[in-house]
Amino acid sequence: MALKVYGLPMSTCTTRVLACIHEKGVEVELVPVDFKVGEHKQPPFLAKNPFGQIPVLEDGDLTLFESRAITAYVSHKYKDKGVDLLRSGNIKEAGLVSVWTEVEAQQFNPAISPIVYNLLIAPAFGMQANNAVVEANVEKLGKVLDVYESRLSSSKYLAGDFYSLADLHHFPYTHYLMQTKWASLINTRPHVKAWWEDISTRPALKKVAEKMIMS
Repeated sequence: MALKVYGLPMSTCTTRVLACIHEKGVEVELVPVDFKVGEHKQPPFLAKNPFGQIPVLEDGDLTLFESRAITAYVSHKYKDKGVDLLRSGNIKEAGLVSVWTEVEAQQFNPAISPIVYNLLIAPAFGMQANNAVVEANVEKLGKVLDVYESRLSSSKYLAGDFYSLADLHHFPYTHYLMQTKWASLINTRPHVKAWWEDISTRPALKKVAEKMIMS
């Protein structure tokens, strides 16, 4: 039975989950959620996620929400399929994967998401960008990426010389950032740029990128 994901192909959180599933080579069905009619706030969807947010994963009788929790579940369940995203066979490597997945959630995401929202998402829905918010978060993201530049000068990927869930989690928002003038934040840091060029050309990530179109 295929995994079922409720979400949208341009959603950063949905694509985080889909990319993970594709890396595992597992069959998945994407069920679109109609935001225009507020489907995500209606009782049938709220029964799946009481916070009314996407994505939601259904695996048989199990329902999960929160994209990073879903990717961890998928990576654990299918640990012997596709890419080893958690490095669970090596406690030190697994520990480093955990560290850098937390860095993405706690340091990287809070800085990059307001930039992408204001420059791409808000205009797509007819709203005006808040340039002050963008500028403030560009500075924050630059400081985070300085740490990444140092880290990636001594390892190919964030957790070590192996691709992991820590790298994958960065893909959705960075993909959108690269469509703005602030792609310079990536391109002016040679080790970060090389890392991005590496992960963004992975077949699983290219597959989700094809449908990440703001409309």
